[in-house]
Amino acid sequence: MAEVQTSTNSGAIAQRFVEFVMMHAQNAALFLGQIPNPHSGEAEVNLDLAKMFIDQLEMIQEKTRGNLSNEEAAVLRNALSNLQLAYVEVARSQGTTAPAPHSASPPPPSSKPSQAAQSTAPLPSPTAGGESESRKKFTKSYGA
Repeated sequence: MAEVQTSTNSGAIAQRFVEFVMMHAQNAALFLGQIPNPHSGEAEVNLDLAKMFIDQLEMIQEKTRGNLSNEEAAVLRNALSNLQLAYVEVARSQGTTAPAPHSASPPPPSSKPSQAAQSTAPLPSPTAGGESESRKKFTKSYGA
């Protein structure tokens, strides 16, 4: 049977979760050319690998929905928003038709794609309505 988390361990686990999210975000940024390759010192773009890391973060978001603290949810949400926006910008600048990272529904047209990406303040934990709104922000950050 699963054990209940104690408050002593929860702080360390929360820190490891944030580090995990940031490690994946850093890898995605590396493959989006935002961080120079540590071996070559050159910025390299590999949209397929960037998409893989972004999709993994999205999967983590879906699988942990309702089980994260406000801080953990905000870090994950902001990292995803920033990476998704960067992915679309890089794909457009390369003139490719690379598939966008997975989204739950087709992206609607948006007049404010960067608003979710620029949010730095933790938001309240998602509720049933908040999940829908969060998903809308996710899909809005993906222009066609």
